[in-house]
Amino acid sequence: MSHHIRFVVSSASNNFLKNNYNAITTRSVSSWWSKVEMGPPDAILGITEAFKKDQHPKKVNLGAGAYRDDNGKPYVLPCVKKAEERLAAKNLDKEYSPISGNGDFCTYSINLALGEGHDVVKNGLNATVQGISGTGSLFVGANFLSHFFPGNKDIYLPTPSWGNHKPLFTLAGLSIKSYRYYDPHTCGLNFQGLLEDISKVPKRSIILLHACAHNPTGVDPSPEQWAELSALIKQQELFPYFDMAYQGFASGDIMKDNFAVRLFLQEGHQIALAQSFAKNFGLYGERVGAFSLITGSKEEAQRALSQIKILIRPMYSNPPIHGARIVSEILGDNELKAQWLKDVKGMADRMITARTKLKENLVKNGSTRNWSHITDQIGMFCYTGLTEPEVTKLTKDFSIYLTKDGRISIAGVCSNNVEYIAHAIHQVTK
Repeated sequence: MSHHIRFVVSSASNNFLKNNYNAITTRSVSSWWSKVEMGPPDAILGITEAFKKDQHPKKVNLGAGAYRDDNGKPYVLPCVKKAEERLAAKNLDKEYSPISGNGDFCTYSINLALGEGHDVVKNGLNATVQGISGTGSLFVGANFLSHFFPGNKDIYLPTPSWGNHKPLFTLAGLSIKSYRYYDPHTCGLNFQGLLEDISKVPKRSIILLHACAHNPTGVDPSPEQWAELSALIKQQELFPYFDMAYQGFASGDIMKDNFAVRLFLQEGHQIALAQSFAKNFGLYGERVGAFSLITGSKEEAQRALSQIKILIRPMYSNPPIHGARIVSEILGDNELKAQWLKDVKGMADRMITARTKLKENLVKNGSTRNWSHITDQIGMFCYTGLTEPEVTKLTKDFSIYLTKDGRISIAGVCSNNVEYIAHAIHQVTK
């Protein structure tokens, strides 16, 4: 036996809805979001959009922070392709990851960061979680420090620093301060200014350090300068937060690129560390990263981990699984890991070669400027020393796109455009 229920809307009710619909919707729309201002466009994405619209046959995009092969195309690492084939054959499920992420991935991450067999890992002094690439990992750490750091809630950033550092640390509730880093006159490190500023930082503050391939300048301290910096930071009782987005991708040598992190631990610092696997594994869209806190005891690490998980739960509950599986498959297999070390060195070597070719072609064009900083700097980015008017002219006259501060992505320099880029730079700087 079936029952049919009919809802009858009276004509009076229907007329009321019709007559008042416009007034209701207009009032709702204007009252809720009318005070929201238009935000400024993202500087890097704006460059990419302008580049796409440009019809110039020789146009070049030197703004994007993603690796390209020598043909200017996106690159999937051969080891990643092999790992994905193996994962597909395993017919894995898509169940939730734990709050702290893939356990194997966390172990491989910290071992990669510190070097296999490090005492920190052996003694269980690390609280390591999987994060959402470098940005998400930094943000997890920032929130932990905002809640639990026992000193000043000030974080000191180098000038300049990655554009996302300031907003993410601010969003986490930390107060942003700065210290001198880059010297525009030499296009190198202002080491004396850096030491002077850090010596004045109030004790028990947080200091952000780029582990290698400083973004955006490509300027790194020498091993001797790192040692001096470590001693000063210890003397000032500052807490180091390392951002390591380019291990292996900077020099092609994973142990050379983690030198600063290992040095600070060797000299007794406790640190925070954010890792990204976007560049060195080419996993940009997979959003794979890790955050680690190095503590004074195993029990401290366990307590810190419990609080980090409590912070992650309302943020995003748990991280995505696929990218972490790829990294684990590669780092957990001797054959694939050897292939990865070859792949990442190949990317680093191509960028080092691109720097050399750019410098050589500038000289060949007759430029009398000193371009040695192009090859002295390291990693994906180069601070060219170009002024904003020179950058504007480079884009307007030659359709070469880069950020206003003269930063270029070396990944955009290829065999088929390096002569054109060098010629254009010479024309706007001579």
